[in-house]
Amino acid sequence: MYEQISANIWRSRILIVLFIAFFILFGYVLSYYDPILMPLAIIVAVLMTVGSFYHSDKIVLASMKARVADKAEFPHFVNSVESMALAAGLPTPKAYVIDDPSPNAFATGRDPEHALICATTGLIAMMNRQELEGVVAHEMSHIKNYDIRFMMLVAVLVGAIALMADWFWWSARLGGGRRRSSREGDQLQAILMVVALVFMILAPISAAMVQAAISRKREYLADASGAMLTRFPEGLASALQKIGSSAMPMESANKATAHLFIANPFQAGKLANWFSTHPPIEDRVQKLRAM
Repeated sequence: MYEQISANIWRSRILIVLFIAFFILFGYVLSYYDPILMPLAIIVAVLMTVGSFYHSDKIVLASMKARVADKAEFPHFVNSVESMALAAGLPTPKAYVIDDPSPNAFATGRDPEHALICATTGLIAMMNRQELEGVVAHEMSHIKNYDIRFMMLVAVLVGAIALMADWFWWSARLGGGRRRSSREGDQLQAILMVVALVFMILAPISAAMVQAAISRKREYLADASGAMLTRFPEGLASALQKIGSSAMPMESANKATAHLFIANPFQAGKLANWFSTHPPIEDRVQKLRAM
C-alpha cells in the first residue's frame, strides 16, 4: 500500500512538471510569431486560478443544485464524514447531497479548512455503512492529499493551453504577429497557418490527455489513502463495484465537473477512455483487494 502511494505521488509530480514545461514551451514558441500571446495567456491563467481558488466550490454546488446534508435525514452519511475527518486528522468538511438516483460522490474546495464532500442520494441509499465509509474516506483522501487544489491547477493549465491555441489561430488568420518584409512575410504566413492548424488541434488534445493521466493517478492514490483511513479496503472495493454496475448516468453532472467524482458520471466508449479522468473500476477494485 505504501509503495503504491509513493509511486503515485512521484508519477503525479513528474506529470505536472512535464505539463508546466509543455505550457511554457508552447507559449515560448508561439511568442516568436506574436509576442503578446504568452504574457496574455499567463494573465488569463492567473485570473482563472484566483477565481477558481475562491469560488470554484460555490460554482460547482450551484451547477448541480446541491444542498446541505441534514443530519436527521442522512445520519449515516454525516456521521461518516465526521468520523473519517477525525481519522484523517482534518477539520470536518461540510456535507452536501445531490438529489440524483445515480450513485456518485465528490470533494472540492481550496484546502482542508475550506472543503466539502458531496454525495448523491442514490449513493447514500445504495451503500451499507462500510461501503459508505469507504467512499467518504476516498473523498477525504482527496482533501488530505490536496488533490482538490492540484487538479484545479491542472484544469487552469489545460484551459490556458486551449486559449493560446485558439488565439494563435485567429492571430495567424488576421495577419497578426511580427512585422517582416513582404516576401518573407508571405512565405512565413503560409507556414505559420499550417503550424497554427496543427497546434490548434494537437495542443488541447495533448493537454486533455495529460490532464486525464494525472487525474487517474490521483484516483489510485485516493483509493489507497482511503483504504488506510478505514483499514478495510473491501468497503471501498465493494462500493466501487456497486457504482460500476449502475448503468444510470448522472442527471446533474456536466463535462466540466466530471473529473471531480469518484467514478465517471457518464457512460464512456472505448475511444473516450483515452481522455477519461478515471481509471477502470475493475482495475481499482483489483488493486484494493490486493492490499
